[in-house]
Amino acid sequence: MQQLLSKYDKESSYRNLLGTMSWIVSILAIGFSIYQIYVSIFPPPPAQLHRSIHLAFALGLIFLLFPATKKGDRTRVSWQDGILSVVSMAVSLYWVFNYESLFTRVGNFNQTDLIVGGLAILLVLEAARRVVGMPIVVIAVVFMLYALYGKELPGFFAHRGVSVERLISHQFFTLEGIFGTPLAVSATFIFLFLLFGAFLEKTGVGAYFNDLALVVAGKRIGGPAKVAVFSSALQGTISGSSVANVVTSGSFTIPMMKRLGYRPEFAGAVEAASSTGGQIMPPIMGAAAFLMAEFTGIPYWEIALAAAIPAVLYFTGIWIMVHLEAKRLGLRGLTEEELPDRKEVWKKSYLLLPIIAIIAFLIMGVSPIRSALYAIVVAVIVGSFRKETRMSFRDILQALETGARSALGVAAATACAGIIVGVVTLTGVGLKFANGLLDFSGGIILLTLFLTMIASILLGMGTPTTANYIITSTIAAPAIIALGKPALAAHMFTFYFGIVADITPPVALAAFAASGIAKSKPMLTGLNSTKLAIAAFIIPYVFVMSPELLLIDATWSEASWVIATSLLGMIGVSAGLIGYGYLPMAWWQRILTGGAGLLLIVPGFITDLLGVGTLFTIFMLQWIKRKKNNVSSTLDAA
Repeated sequence: MQQLLSKYDKESSYRNLLGTMSWIVSILAIGFSIYQIYVSIFPPPPAQLHRSIHLAFALGLIFLLFPATKKGDRTRVSWQDGILSVVSMAVSLYWVFNYESLFTRVGNFNQTDLIVGGLAILLVLEAARRVVGMPIVVIAVVFMLYALYGKELPGFFAHRGVSVERLISHQFFTLEGIFGTPLAVSATFIFLFLLFGAFLEKTGVGAYFNDLALVVAGKRIGGPAKVAVFSSALQGTISGSSVANVVTSGSFTIPMMKRLGYRPEFAGAVEAASSTGGQIMPPIMGAAAFLMAEFTGIPYWEIALAAAIPAVLYFTGIWIMVHLEAKRLGLRGLTEEELPDRKEVWKKSYLLLPIIAIIAFLIMGVSPIRSALYAIVVAVIVGSFRKETRMSFRDILQALETGARSALGVAAATACAGIIVGVVTLTGVGLKFANGLLDFSGGIILLTLFLTMIASILLGMGTPTTANYIITSTIAAPAIIALGKPALAAHMFTFYFGIVADITPPVALAAFAASGIAKSKPMLTGLNSTKLAIAAFIIPYVFVMSPELLLIDATWSEASWVIATSLLGMIGVSAGLIGYGYLPMAWWQRILTGGAGLLLIVPGFITDLLGVGTLFTIFMLQWIKRKKNNVSSTLDAA
C-alpha cells in the first residue's frame, strides 16, 4: 500500500526517519496540530502572523520529510535539507519578528525585506515541487514571468508591467499572494477537518466503513463492486485524496472483485471512479470545497447541501453500471460465510456518531472550525465506548502527528497557488482571460462550459484538486458567471472537473494506483474509470443549465422533478454504455438508450418526454423478448 501511495501520490512519498530526527519531526508535527487547535479555541493572532506561523510549520516539516529527488535517502535528512528546513521557518516567521516595523514601512520595503520575500517565494516553489509535483510550480513560474514581461505581449493579454520589487512585495507582504485566501483556508478550516479525519482513522472508522459496506451490499448481485462503491463513498467523508481512498479501500475490494469474475481493468476502474467521487461527497468534501466557501461567500454547509444531490447522482450512476455489468456477466454476490459477523458490525455503529455529530453541528449553524473541533472531541469520547476502539494518550499523539502530516500537501499547494492568485490580482489577467474565453466562445454557454471543462481537466492532470480549483475558479469561473449563471454553479462546475482529472487519461493517478492493485493495464483501467464516472462529465452541465439541482432558488418539489429525470437519465446512459438492460443490447439499442438518457438529463419538458418514451419502448421490447426466451427455454427443457 505504501509503495503504491509513494508512486502515485506525491504527498505520501515521504521519508521514514529513524532516531533523533524522527523525534524532532514528531514533536514539530504534534506542535503544529496543538497550535492549530489553540487558535481554533482562542482568538488567533493577526492574519499575517497566523498564516506565517502555519506556513513555518508546514515548510519546516516538508523539507525534513520529503527528499529533493526520488533517489534521495528515505531514512535520513541530508544536511542541505536540514538547512532548508531551518531557513524556511525563519523566513516564514519574518512577519512575526518584524510585525510592527513592516507595517510602518508598507510600500517602502528595504533591501533585506525584498531578499527575504524573494527567498520565501523560492522556498514555497521548492516545497510545492517536492510534495505536490512539478506542474503547479511550472504554472506559478509562468504566471510570475507573465507579471514581469506581460507588457511585451500583443493583444488583450498585455498589461502595464510589474517590477521585480513590486512582484516580491505583493507576493510576501500583502494578503493577496502567498499569505492570501488559499493559505488562510488551509490554516483554518482544512487543517481541522484533516485532523478530524486522522482521529476517525485512529478509532477504526476506516476499517468499520469496509465492514459496513460488506454487510449492506456484499450479498447483492456483483456484491464486491457495490461494496467498493459504498465504502468509497463513506471513506470520502474522511479523506480528501482520491489516491489514498483507492489504496485504502481498494486493497481489499479489488481482489474480491477479481475473485468473483470481474475483469482486472473493470475492478480497478470501479474502485478508482468510486474513490475519486469521495471528494464530492458531503458532509466532508475535498479541501477545495472550503476554498469555495471563502471565494463565494456562501456558508460551507450550504455548499455541502447543494453538492448532495449531484453526489448521489454520481454514485448512483456507478452503482447502476456495476449492477448491469454483473448481470451481463452473470456474477454472484458474496456468501454469508464471506461476510463479517452482522451482529458485531451493527454493534459498532456507534463509530458513525462523530460524522453524525459534525453534520448536526453544521446544521445548527456552528462554524465549520468549531464543528470540526467538537467532532474531534466526540470521536475521542465515542472511541472510549469499547476497549478495541479506545484511544490511549499515545494514540492521541499519533493522531495529532498524522493530522499535521496530512495537511502538508494542502499547505504547500495553497501557498503556491497563492502566488498564482497574487499575479491575477496584480495584473488583472483573470478578467482578461474570462473576457477572452467569452469572445472565443461567442457567448455561447455550452461552448464556454466545454472550454472550461477542458482547461480544468488539463490542469488537473498535474495539479491537486485544491490548486486546480483555485486557478480555474479565478480565471474561468468568472466567464460562466458573466453569462448569467449563479456563482455557486460556476464554481461547482470547475470543482467537479478538477476532481475527475484523477481518472481521466493520459494522466489518471487514481486509476493508475488502482491498476497497481488490480495488476491491470493502467491506460485501459483509466478508460474504464472514465466510462464508469460518466455522470461526473454530464451532471455539471445539468446544474449549470438547471441550478435547481443545486437547490438554488428552488423548492424541493421543483428539485425533485430534476432529480427524478436525472436518475432515469443515468439508467439510460449506464445501460447504453454497458450494453445490457433485461438482456444484452444490439448496437442500435445502445445508441438509442444512451441518447434517451442524455435527453432526460438535459432539462426541458420536450427532452424529458422523448427520453422517457424511448427508454420505455426499448426496455419493454427487451422485457417481452426475455419473457419469450424463458417460455422457449421451458418448452425445450420439457
